Amino acid sequence: MAAAAAFQFITLLSHCSVFPLLLLVTPCLSSSSGNNNSNKILKRCGFDAIYQLGDSFSDTGNLIQQHPESWFGRLPYGESFLIKKRPTGRCSDGLLIVDYLAISAGIPLLDPYLDPNSNMGRGRGVNFAVAGSTALPLDVLSEKGISPLLTNTTLSDQLDWMFTHFNSICYSEQDCGEKLKSALFMVGEIGESDYIYGLYQGRKIEEVMEMVPDVVEAVKNAVTRVITYGARRIVVPGNFPFGCLPIYLAKFKTNTTLAYDEFSCLKKLNSLSILHNEHLKQAIQLMKKDNPNVTIIYGDYYKAYQWILNHSTSLGFNARSLQKACCGAGGDYGFNSKRMCGAARVPICPDPNRHISWDGLHLTQMAYRRIASKFIADIFPLLHCP
Repeated sequence: MAAAAAFQFITLLSHCSVFPLLLLVTPCLSSSSGNNNSNKILKRCGFDAIYQLGDSFSDTGNLIQQHPESWFGRLPYGESFLIKKRPTGRCSDGLLIVDYLAISAGIPLLDPYLDPNSNMGRGRGVNFAVAGSTALPLDVLSEKGISPLLTNTTLSDQLDWMFTHFNSICYSEQDCGEKLKSALFMVGEIGESDYIYGLYQGRKIEEVMEMVPDVVEAVKNAVTRVITYGARRIVVPGNFPFGCLPIYLAKFKTNTTLAYDEFSCLKKLNSLSILHNEHLKQAIQLMKKDNPNVTIIYGDYYKAYQWILNHSTSLGFNARSLQKACCGAGGDYGFNSKRMCGAARVPICPDPNRHISWDGLHLTQMAYRRIASKFIADIFPLLHCP
């Protein structure tokens, strides 16, 4: 992999900081929401905790704990949601989907597991996600000639942390089952790093597609493992449409118009997301048969993202900037590996709420909010809540 390309990916994924986020939710809810009916709808499910596994789309500060020397924990990240005038530890200008899930469930926002100042003992949930985490173990990636670019943490490591945490709050297996029966488990979104590391390290997309069964098997094993911990309600989100994200649109740009779909997204990269999601849905069906007493739901992030593209104007997004980063510089997509979001004198759009993409890879708070609204509305009937 070329050094410049590696730097581009590592730098973008590293743009997070680490401060805990437990209070002051109200200011972020003062603007219009995508669906007011879903703001508190998960409260009807009686969830008293949420446990999150995943990557940078759901990391609330674990990565920066691993790399405290990083300079990326600074504004403008977190500018739409600040605690003590500091960024919040999320790879966005504000809140993430998992935050809106917590708000809807009426519970505090999740502490990152690695934060020594966290309040995990209160039993309201923990976030184990780490930006850049892979679903596959490092030795399996190594066999495929792929190296992690950001963190050595994998999904298996996150599951080990989860096991350690439950051992600290449960007296017995029966006690853990009782404590976790009212918890929501989010297993993912994860897998994008596996694929993108491969693409950035010279693998053809056909070769990366061959990784899909192994990646999905790793996610399936993770779901099986959280069931053994006592999980009874589990949501397993699929991947976003890779071909719609500015970082990939910029890197794999082509003059062939047939390479793009009606949303100006790259079809071939989206086909990778679709393949992953189809395999994941099949795996979930098998797990449901094997675990009839457990609710396991596929979370369609792909469809939710396409929903905001389809309804961008009515949702308040700028139709001219759907594929352009709010924070960044250069080119058709507002993304330049030499002038990344967070670097000196890199421009920021006047109103992030009008943009879907924040920095080229991660989304804006408003985009996450709209997606969460659609996502919650979709999964709620499947959770069989009162």
